[in-house]
Amino acid sequence: MNKLIDIFCDVDDFCYKFLPVWETELIANGAKKRRRQSKMPTSECMTIVIAFHQSNHRNFKNFYIGLVQKHWKEYFPNLLSYTRFLHKMSALLIPMCAYFQTVKGKPTGIAFVDSTSLKVCHNIRIPRNRVFDVIAKRGKGTMGWFYGFKLHLLINHVGEIISLKITPGNTNDRAPLPDLCKNLSGKLYAD
Repeated sequence: MNKLIDIFCDVDDFCYKFLPVWETELIANGAKKRRRQSKMPTSECMTIVIAFHQSNHRNFKNFYIGLVQKHWKEYFPNLLSYTRFLHKMSALLIPMCAYFQTVKGKPTGIAFVDSTSLKVCHNIRIPRNRVFDVIAKRGKGTMGWFYGFKLHLLINHVGEIISLKITPGNTNDRAPLPDLCKNLSGKLYAD
């Protein structure tokens, strides 16, 4: 449980600085018209998503319903229902990307790059899917067709993330390489 508290403290400190700046930028450029406050803070939602990715659970639904709602209710007093949390996850994309940029490792001269698919839903459910409806795209990876995003990671030889980028599923794996490799020196290995 200490690990969960450590994650939350780190994420909450980040959100305290990042969210006001990001929200003023959204209002300034006219992208965000309505601002309805959620019952559950963004930092708590991000903590749950990070804890899921660090856990041994294979799917998010079992993790959320079986662990978070049953055993972690005391840590998250304003816990959302599973379906409401799924709707809120699309709003976490930019804060999560910004947070991971702050915890990245340092270049060591040897780097590896690869991409993987982040599936939003099963292929059969694509026509009725509403989560990430506008920004997710259909793409093809080594495991076949999927609907969602691609996660492009650049790591050092120690396994620390140096840079990452999330793109729509139909993006070519080579397209984000110039952005990922900015200010990088040494050797880069890719498949």
